Amino acid sequence: METHDIEPENWLRKTTPAATVVIFRHDPLGGPPQILMVERNASLKFAGGATVFPGGKIDEADRELAARIGGDLDDMAARVAAVRETLEETGLVVGIDGVVDGMLAAQARRMLISGGDLAPVLDAFGWSLAPERLVPFARWWPKHRTERIFDTRFYLADLGTGAVDIEVDATENRHLFWASAKGALDLAEKGKIRVIFPTRRNLERLALFGSFGDAKVHAEATPAGTISPFIEKRDGQPWLMIPENLGYPVLGEPLEMAQRG
Repeated sequence: METHDIEPENWLRKTTPAATVVIFRHDPLGGPPQILMVERNASLKFAGGATVFPGGKIDEADRELAARIGGDLDDMAARVAAVRETLEETGLVVGIDGVVDGMLAAQARRMLISGGDLAPVLDAFGWSLAPERLVPFARWWPKHRTERIFDTRFYLADLGTGAVDIEVDATENRHLFWASAKGALDLAEKGKIRVIFPTRRNLERLALFGSFGDAKVHAEATPAGTISPFIEKRDGQPWLMIPENLGYPVLGEPLEMAQRG
């Protein structure tokens, strides 16, 4: 096996903490659960034009709010960022206790976009965070990159019926849509969407589950170890791989086929 990583001091210096949330809803037609997908604007430096899950980098204000809540600071800050980014990018409210409807969600989103911080929004609407509703699923930290390294924590959230409108954040994204995990993979195979390596691996894993409950049980029983893809030679050809025993049914693909952001 041959692996290639950049020097530890470099990836530590370049790393940006981030959070992503995989939002489930029931399929209105009774099929497999659907997941909210976000198509990013092509002009963005990282994953431009790719279809991903909602999320983004962790801000200092997220860490300040997390410190007030308590618990593991890095994990709690990621949960705060996941809630904030979901509301900002999609208009959906997840991980919140309080009265929520479509009108209130729209008002809260406008306030968040205007101010940028989640804490004042929570206060204004009488909401409180319910971080336990975000289920830890994975942590991806691709240290093989030489720039724009994201240490991203993935969470699962359940929207239930999904009877809330979604609205694209035109500054970073150009399209939002619901699809089953297999449906999203089929769209990628047909060339209708582009998915980067981590998204593809996570969609393959998510396609194993027939409900949010199944995914939750699996996530709680599976170690959420840090995933740092590496390059391995197979029959003389480089493959981009991830470690075993972390819940993923497919561990890699030829490097020349991998979309890396």
